[in-house]
Amino acid sequence: MRAFFAVDLPDALAPAVADAQAPFADAPGVNPVDPEQAHVTLKFLGEIGGRDGGGDPPLDDVIAAGERAVDRAGVAPFEVEVAGPGVFPNREYVSVAWAGVERGGGALAALHEALEAEATALGVDPADHDFTPHVTLARVESAAGADAVRDALDADGPAIGSFSVGEIRLVESRLTASGPEYRVVREFELG
Repeated sequence: MRAFFAVDLPDALAPAVADAQAPFADAPGVNPVDPEQAHVTLKFLGEIGGRDGGGDPPLDDVIAAGERAVDRAGVAPFEVEVAGPGVFPNREYVSVAWAGVERGGGALAALHEALEAEATALGVDPADHDFTPHVTLARVESAAGADAVRDALDADGPAIGSFSVGEIRLVESRLTASGPEYRVVREFELG
């Protein structure tokens, strides 16, 4: 199964995520994410073993690594505020539009670092970029879409809001023709 560790935004913030997407949601070549699936990815794992075997590393090992990472990070429940817009990789070439974390980034970074260490010890590829805590708003596949995203960056976009984080999740991601479908495999309570 394809999987990642994440912090999910609460359903109550889905309308605010949709508001943040609105300025570019209908632009050509822009694929907005489902606001009800909004999350902060802490560590993308790629393919891991499923319940019926296959894949590497095995699911049980990934779950144990998640438990160790939460212990290792030593992060107590905390608050996250999601607000300012941004893009990857840069303004000149926009492939992802996102909303950044204004508060709680240190705790998210500590969790990411612990998950990165535990996952790479299992043979998962290390991240090939610095960790920037964010909520993906859309993937951009055309110049027209990139222009719409840049215009939104230059305007004062709406803040998404704040929420409490008391757990992280191991999430399965199934790619479908209508977009990814997510299923929570395991929750890990914060200390």
